[in-house]
Amino acid sequence: MPLTTEEVRRVALLARMELPEEELASQAQHLNTLLQHVEILQKLNVEGVEPTSHPLPPVNTLRNDEKRPSLAREEALANAPEARDGCFAVPRIVEDNAS
Repeated sequence: MPLTTEEVRRVALLARMELPEEELASQAQHLNTLLQHVEILQKLNVEGVEPTSHPLPPVNTLRNDEKRPSLAREEALANAPEARDGCFAVPRIVEDNAS
């Protein structure tokens, strides 16, 4: 059963979308096409097919943790716009609202 423009207007309202009147018919056509595809998928026989969250098995792409030497402090601070007492100096972002 195809969606009417009134139903599309209601869906847009529920989704908090501002949908101009001139787009209602176009969006109704798009949604109806999408629903037709879903109807086709619902007819597929998926008996014995286990549900999955990914089409391929997930692979861990992270490297193993290995102890390695780190940068020297001077090298890490070499390109810092400002450094003070061996640390990065950054502007204060927390306001003092004690008043």
